[in-house]
Amino acid sequence: MGLGGCAANTAEQQAAATQNQASESDPRDPLEPVNRVIWDINWDILDKYLLRPASVAYTTVMPDFARTGLLNAAENLEEPGNMVNNFLQGKGEAGFTSLSRFLLNSTFGVFGLFDVATNVGLTVEDEDFDEVLGVWGIENGPFLMLPAAGPNDVRGVVGGVVDNTYYPMAILNSNFTLARWLITTLETRASLIAQEEQIKSSPDSYAFIKNAYFQNKLFQVTDGKIQEPAIDDAQLDDFEEFESMLDDIDTSKEEKKNNK
Repeated sequence: MGLGGCAANTAEQQAAATQNQASESDPRDPLEPVNRVIWDINWDILDKYLLRPASVAYTTVMPDFARTGLLNAAENLEEPGNMVNNFLQGKGEAGFTSLSRFLLNSTFGVFGLFDVATNVGLTVEDEDFDEVLGVWGIENGPFLMLPAAGPNDVRGVVGGVVDNTYYPMAILNSNFTLARWLITTLETRASLIAQEEQIKSSPDSYAFIKNAYFQNKLFQVTDGKIQEPAIDDAQLDDFEEFESMLDDIDTSKEEKKNNK
């Protein structure tokens, strides 16, 4: 019992030290101790006992055509915001596409229940104000794990506030706002079920989610044009030395086989 307690204490101390080192080595996450606590609450309690069961029940009970229609209507409300955010990034053609989508789907698509625009070749040009700020050169700011809402950052929070001031978001009553949020949340959670094993099998689920979040943000801001970091001469020399060492090991193994 005593040894077990010592081992447990040592493991806890090592885990705490690892977290402190990670916090110091990751300037994106100065609030890591607090963020980790909130992540544990979100993942181990709120998601496990509330959000995931609700999402599974929703996708099981609701017919596919009804789910598609409700999601179309919810996403159609974002098209005016997409238009403005595209224009603010200098994407004129994409901005007019978002405007055309909103007009077509709101009329011929029966308030957005049917995605008529996609059927005529007008694809979604999804942009939010967070991406606008990123294109303008504003950094993400500290990483934030929000209760019930999940990963975010300071720039993302500001962007979300601005997006909700666009028409028609600003004039929706609380019932419509709640319904739209509920539909998008359940559908988003349902789409992540296939990725649960990656999170569970990760040595550090919190770090996995954080890194995936920032990679996704970079992908959005750059429109998928992410440049691979250049390898400097020192890294190249280290790699060549490591590769040479592997060759020596393989040669040694081969000689031992031949001598047998």
